[in-house]
Amino acid sequence: MQEWARELGFSQIGVAGVDLSAAEPGLSAWLAQGFHGEMHYMASHGLKRARPSELVPGTVSVITARMDYLPRYTGQAAGQGSAEEGSQGAGPAWQAHELARLTRPHEAIVSVYARGRDYHKVLRARLQKLSDRIAEAIGPFGHRVFTDSAPVLEAELAARSGQGWRGKHTLVLNREAGSMFFLGEIYVDMALPESAPVTAHCGSCSACIDVCPTQAIIAPHRIDARRCISYLTIEHAGAIPLELRPLLGNRIYGCDDCQLICPWNKFAQVSRLPDFDERQGLSGQQLVHLFAWDEATFLRMTEGGPIRRIGHERWLRNVAVALGNALKATGDGSLRTALQSRADHESALVREHVAWALGREFE
Repeated sequence: MQEWARELGFSQIGVAGVDLSAAEPGLSAWLAQGFHGEMHYMASHGLKRARPSELVPGTVSVITARMDYLPRYTGQAAGQGSAEEGSQGAGPAWQAHELARLTRPHEAIVSVYARGRDYHKVLRARLQKLSDRIAEAIGPFGHRVFTDSAPVLEAELAARSGQGWRGKHTLVLNREAGSMFFLGEIYVDMALPESAPVTAHCGSCSACIDVCPTQAIIAPHRIDARRCISYLTIEHAGAIPLELRPLLGNRIYGCDDCQLICPWNKFAQVSRLPDFDERQGLSGQQLVHLFAWDEATFLRMTEGGPIRRIGHERWLRNVAVALGNALKATGDGSLRTALQSRADHESALVREHVAWALGREFE
């Protein structure tokens, strides 16, 4: 099965059992404290998230899969000749390359995972192909494929099936691949031998906690999503809290800081699939350019990618905040002009963030 998975672009597969009862108290406490913010779907399914056999009746095992997504440019930045040569990891050069982008106020930063094709589509299709291969070998079996698309405790299942351990930032870490990978699952109605979990290797390191711009990692293995930049720029639909806006810097979609600083990500693997290559127009772009996109341009430039889900209004909201931060840092008049062009936008949400951004110049 591992060979079939690799042929489909997966890096590793494992098998977990369905008894996740040990994870239920932590999930309940996290929800009770409201750390999920406006992600109401996290609470709406109750503990079904931790009970695979309730989510899909008949499930007795879960096949987990991970797929590396580091764009192929990172291999070149680290001196690799091609993706196929990346078995030793991309090296620290890609992390330095990305961290440097955060120091350029005019440049828009989109999370690495979101610069290519929508991973939901890529993983779902390939997980289904893997299921088909299994069925060819053993005969029809009951199954359902998931890719961040249902109440599934993905990281918990991945850790239990030997994909890695839960880092202090709550992401899964792998000694050979860092954390720059997607996770997917196949719920199956047949008993399979469970993979052995691996031990944790974070030790006393607290780099991810220390670097978080908004201090969203409130304790090891605990995140207040309401403060997380990824949540604020993607999941959150309303106004971004005033006190957090300056901390977003030039990040307009997601945030990778806790991964960029992690020592294990020098081993992050470059994707073998072209699907996750950076799309032209989404990386290394100036904020002013992206703020000028009308809705038709936004839809065209984000077609088939994960960014489209936030819509044009939230896109402008996010870019306006970044422009305000850049205006505060540089006093560049072109940023002010760009913001003024949207001062009378039809959306009250956009107008409010533009007004705030223009006011940053006088703080």
